Amino acid sequence: MDTDDPLETDPQHYRLLWENQHVRVLDYTDAPGDETQVHHHPDSVMVTLTAFDRRLTIDDRSRDVTLPAGTAVWLGAQRHSGRNSGTTPTHTILVELKDLPESGSGSDTLGPAAQTV
Repeated sequence: MDTDDPLETDPQHYRLLWENQHVRVLDYTDAPGDETQVHHHPDSVMVTLTAFDRRLTIDDRSRDVTLPAGTAVWLGAQRHSGRNSGTTPTHTILVELKDLPESGSGSDTLGPAAQTV
């Protein structure tokens, strides 16, 4: 495992639900004020099971993200840390893709892509 794998950096928040050679499915939970260490996500689809309010940070850049429950978004490959900046617990599912070359550069992507329908 990578040293910036969220299962290693933040095992109190991330839980492995399922994995094969194509995808890895992670369950993420936290409470208001909880923070994560810097970690990496490959290209992923994130599904919010509860409302999602957080501040994502890498180096000297930060981005506030707010998503309602029941939203699915593309999360380009990236490294970041996060803090639950809301007033409610967060619960999301991340489906990390293993087969594709990463689309995010890891340095300029922070948070989910703008939503399009």
